[in-house]
Amino acid sequence: MDSNNLSPARKGIVGIQFLFVAFGATVLVPLLVGLDPSTALFTAGIGTLIFHLVTKGKVPIFLGSSFAFIAPIIKATELYGLAGTLSGMVSVAFVYFLMSALVKWQGIKLIERLFPPVVIGPVIILIGLSLAGTGVSMAKENWILALVSLLTAVFVSMKAKGLFKLIPIFCGILAGYVTALLFFDIDLSGIRDAAWLGLPQFVFPVFSWEPILFMIPVAIAPVIEHVGDVYVVNTVTGKDFVKDPGLHRTLLGDGLACLVAGVLGGPPVTTYSEVTGAMSLTKVTNPQVIRIAAVAAIVFSVIGKISALLKSIPGAVLGGIMLLLFGTIACAGIATLINSCTDLSRTRNIIIVSLTLTIGIGGAALSWGDFSLSGIGLAALIGVLLNLLLPKEDA
Repeated sequence: MDSNNLSPARKGIVGIQFLFVAFGATVLVPLLVGLDPSTALFTAGIGTLIFHLVTKGKVPIFLGSSFAFIAPIIKATELYGLAGTLSGMVSVAFVYFLMSALVKWQGIKLIERLFPPVVIGPVIILIGLSLAGTGVSMAKENWILALVSLLTAVFVSMKAKGLFKLIPIFCGILAGYVTALLFFDIDLSGIRDAAWLGLPQFVFPVFSWEPILFMIPVAIAPVIEHVGDVYVVNTVTGKDFVKDPGLHRTLLGDGLACLVAGVLGGPPVTTYSEVTGAMSLTKVTNPQVIRIAAVAAIVFSVIGKISALLKSIPGAVLGGIMLLLFGTIACAGIATLINSCTDLSRTRNIIIVSLTLTIGIGGAALSWGDFSLSGIGLAALIGVLLNLLLPKEDA
């Protein structure tokens, strides 16, 4: 199918289909961290359009809620409150801006030196495992609903064909919700009372240094994910977006999208490999189709009934999905180490991986007056420093 010759109607249908692929993951993140799912849809749509503006409309990428920030947002909200945490989420944008400038100046080699797989792998593992207890706590509210959601997501991941294979999270949530409607009591008054049209619930940040310093190191993982996803899109489209419009532009576009999301009260956004997979499956790679998906996300975000429906999803349903989701993220970290052929027989690599994991999982904290750095942020910083300071071993 030549995606450049699609009729406007076909482009619209495919664009909405792409949003459907990204929908479940995009709204799951805010539901888990206590943000408004409509705001997340709105900022995903706006962020994607900003990204396309910065990249000259050439790169077919959709930006949605980043899973990497689920655990840090929950922890930071406990420590600093939601408004303070939002200031930390805004600061994520400046990591992208810095990396964009470094890539423009030195090329991709500098990022590869600062954040090699031996650093990124254990950080991703931490992101996945840090909220395992939260997933179990939510699931045990109703193990029947949790297991229905979990088993459906597993079945779709393994057995589904075509586009359905790209939306296991959406299918799991849908199956759990339908089961809850049929066999358990769900309060639907919020849906009945919600207006059909209404703006998302924007929440604005209050500046605070602590959550900023807490959140900035976490951005290392999605920055590396961004670079990898751009190369995957290159493969799917047969073009080289690292050269034109340039990796520095894609990083800048992602950073600006994160900035807008944080200012308006949405989670940081990242490149969505689910949509890239849908492009590979449908052979539709026209960036115009991605922009249609972005506009559809904005339209959905102002339909009040949709927001109320999402908020009525039982916690146990989300808990069942979290059991699979966080484990999958941890596996991605393990795969990073394996695919890069990281040699864990070398003392240097063992030290970096071991200390990163134990500091993160053990809950170590660095405090100085009112300042505190802990968890994933501290572990990521330790990993980067060890990689730079420990001498290289001879092969």
